[in-house]
Amino acid sequence: MGLSKTIPLIILSIFMFGVLSNAQLSSDFYSTTCPNVTAIARGLIERASRNDVRLTAKVMRLHFHDCFVNGCDGSVLLDAAPADGVEGEKEAFQNAGSLDGFEVIDDIKTALENVCPGVVSCADILAIASEISVALAGGPSWDVLLGRRDGRTAIRADAVAALPLGPDSLEILTSKFSVHNLDTTDLVALSGAHTFGRVQCGVINNRLHNFSGNNGQSDPSIEPDFLQTLRRQCPQGGDLTARVNLDPTSPDSFDNDYFKNLQNNRGVIESDQILFSSTGAPTVALVNRFAESQNEFFRNFARSMIKMGNVRILTGSEGEIRRDCRRVN
Repeated sequence: MGLSKTIPLIILSIFMFGVLSNAQLSSDFYSTTCPNVTAIARGLIERASRNDVRLTAKVMRLHFHDCFVNGCDGSVLLDAAPADGVEGEKEAFQNAGSLDGFEVIDDIKTALENVCPGVVSCADILAIASEISVALAGGPSWDVLLGRRDGRTAIRADAVAALPLGPDSLEILTSKFSVHNLDTTDLVALSGAHTFGRVQCGVINNRLHNFSGNNGQSDPSIEPDFLQTLRRQCPQGGDLTARVNLDPTSPDSFDNDYFKNLQNNRGVIESDQILFSSTGAPTVALVNRFAESQNEFFRNFARSMIKMGNVRILTGSEGEIRRDCRRVN
């Protein structure tokens, strides 16, 4: 019995050692140079979230959209600046008009520059803010590994190619994750972030009204009553910028209801429901596991967030520490 209890700890230690040694990140990176970084970020996110119930989901999404495009380098925060060679990922199809939460990141950066100028990267702010946001919404906490530096470019075409799309097949989704060394468990666990937040009707419009290019047809995998609910919220010819809860049961809480919704064919986005509706796929068993145990989902989500946070990072003398997260120095 003693051995069985130590094995998970050994595995976790090996995993964490691999993360630290390969990526050169550590949870105490700012312990002497900016010891209050997390407390400052938490205070500002707590205050902002009182005025915007969607803020926590917005911030979480920023970190995901940053890491998936050429690594966790803060590039998603850059405004387009052709003179500096910055196209801007914000204008990519998957981001334009929907990515939000930039203001609270700006506020955190300003506050940190006032107390420890030139020390904390924007990429690390995103990682810290994401963990705080998930925890504030009722989700898991984890030790955020830090030490990333900021990139000096943002390429719109790379964002278009790398970020998942609503109609993506399971094969395409798996490929978009595997290129970052994220496996099937990471795919399902990280997709669980859709347990809070909203999606624009434009993302699901074809699924409701023009499935597979057939006008008036809907995705047959949608539970019929839920289909009618979605069609009322996103009518054909309606406002494509209107928003729908990704998790209709608990839209602002981080829990495992997302997976229960998939089991009931009530996934809002096609690329979510496909995780459960792909008969025989390994994702189905993972959806069932996470639906049955919120604790297991939380453990895997935290692990996958740490893993995602190590995607193609810049450390040491690479990149820079931006003074303003929206522009290169």
